[in-house]
Order: sequence, then structure tokens, then C-alpha cells
Amino acid sequence: MSSTLIIACGALAREIKAVIAANGWRDVRLECLPADLHNRPDRIPDAVGEKLQRASRHQRIFVAYADCGTGGLLDEVLAEHGAERLPGAHCYDVYAGESVIAALSEQEPGTFYLTDFLVRHFDRLVIQELGIARHPELASLYFGQYRCLVYLSQRDDPALQAAARRAAAGLGLSFEYRHTGYGELATSLVRLVSEPATEGQAT
Repeated sequence: MSSTLIIACGALAREIKAVIAANGWRDVRLECLPADLHNRPDRIPDAVGEKLQRASRHQRIFVAYADCGTGGLLDEVLAEHGAERLPGAHCYDVYAGESVIAALSEQEPGTFYLTDFLVRHFDRLVIQELGIARHPELASLYFGQYRCLVYLSQRDDPALQAAARRAAAGLGLSFEYRHTGYGELATSLVRLVSEPATEGQAT
């Protein structure tokens, strides 16, 4: 198996490490970028590009991001380096599948999504980072158009479910729970690592 580098969003780190361990991959290395880049998606393409610039040309490289709000700019960076990313517009597509997210969005356009990572770090990434802790009135500005919070869980953890319910209640949103597992994250990584290296990649 060739040496593989995965450049990933920090929000996916725990799940990617679990996939690596479950498959016994010893020649796969993970490098993560800060998860809070999702609050500033315009910075994601440059941050990923810098990682790609420093990577060895003899490594197989995969970028564990979806488009993530970059409006196609991340794909432009990846094309320059011949790198591939996860499918979909965001990690919700990766976990639940694009058709499921499309159906949920059609059913209720005002839907706010959480994953295991976002539930664990809800206070820091949402309440603190968005300034709601200091200015509670901002909650209605950020979430006034939302009606429902959907928790897409990777692990069936009652404690995380309870925390997600509290988050929904705090934002005044209805709550829905869906267990997705690792979805396309696992299948994409397995496909990448299992397929033969192409010319120019390490063997």
C-alpha cells in the first residue's frame, strides 16, 4: 500500500482516526486544519492549498473536506494539485447523503444541522464564536429563520443526544434525531486507500 496523506477538517478528526484504526492502515497519515475555519469558509481554500504545497509529491493525497461554503474555490485549489475531496456541499452531505439532506431541506428549509463534533463543541463554536454568550440578542439574528434542529449522529450516544436537545431548546427550535454513522466519509477513505496508486504516486 502506498503512503497516503489525508488533509482534513478538524471536525472530522475523531471519525477519520476511527476509520484508520478499524482498517489497520499503518501508512496513512492525518493532518488537520482548525475546525473553526467553518465560521470563515473563505479561508479554507488557502489553508488547504498551503498544506498541499508542503506535502510530498510522492504521497497519495486526499482532502477530507466537502465544498464547505467555499463556492467552488476549494475545487479550484484541488485541481491545481490533482487532489480529490469528499463528495457533497458540506459534511452533512458526507454523513447523511446528499439525497437525504436535499429531502430534509425541502421538507423544512429552515433546518440547522449538528454532527457529533458540533454537539460536543456547540458552546465554543456557536455560542462563543458567534458572540451569543456576550450578546444573547444575536441568537435571534442568527437563528431567527430556522425552525428545526436536526442532529445527524455518528455514534449512538445518549449523552450527545441530550446535549443536542438542549441546544435545540436553547435556540427555540424543534428537534429531530437521525443516526447516520460515518456515511460517505468511511466509504470514500476506504476507496482511496484501496485503489492502486497512479503514475507519480508513491508505491
